[in-house]
Amino acid sequence: MSESPEIGVVSLASPYAVGDAAERAVRVLEQAGMTIFAQIDQQDAARTVGLAMRPMMLILFGNPSGGTPLMQAYPTLAIDLPLKALVWEDADGRMWVSTNSPEYMQRRHGLAETPFAGVPGLLAQALESSKTGA
Repeated sequence: MSESPEIGVVSLASPYAVGDAAERAVRVLEQAGMTIFAQIDQQDAARTVGLAMRPMMLILFGNPSGGTPLMQAYPTLAIDLPLKALVWEDADGRMWVSTNSPEYMQRRHGLAETPFAGVPGLLAQALESSKTGA
């Protein structure tokens, strides 16, 4: 797991292709009680306008029972909720799963605690075959 402190992104190396890693992430997030609000195939969207793009899938997810009170207390948090996981292939053909760092979210919105601390661990779990039944 690596974090770029300048931009507040946690990126996890994935042994799976983008589609497989996205499916695994969705499965683990749902098992953890998260709602999947949307999955955006950004490569497909680029293709519809005649542009080429490496594989990239954006997953929007969250838990309204937890997120709603936080947005009520910290309205600007709604800019970053629902949470997002980006599953993508880099220029060297390596696969990644990236999300906002929980500490970044805490600093960005002045949160008293770090409510999203478990998200990187859930995404890491999705990339471990023994944890997901695959």
